[in-house]
Amino acid sequence: MGGTDLRERVRAALGDRRTREVTMFGGISFMVDERMVAAARGDGELLLRIDPALRERLLTEPGAHEAVMGEGRSMGPGWLAVDEAALAGEGLAEWLGHALDFHASQGEP
Repeated sequence: MGGTDLRERVRAALGDRRTREVTMFGGISFMVDERMVAAARGDGELLLRIDPALRERLLTEPGAHEAVMGEGRSMGPGWLAVDEAALAGEGLAEWLGHALDFHASQGEP
């Protein structure tokens, strides 16, 4: 799939929302209502902003792992990364759903 295809798929999935794209976190980050929801990284991995309370459960899902920046520095409990293979088919929508649910729980910006 790769990063370019993932970016297109994320754009399509968020198409009905007010979004802005920003280059950061090793790819294109998608801001919804000026808050980051996800980033399509160049290597095909998806970075997600999630509810920290769900982190441990979500880490047990295939393809999910701790989000890191640089040399193994954890991004903290509100972040999760998902491998490219886990985003096939409906996988992308399911993972974006977790990030969008958390975004909605935060109220208006």
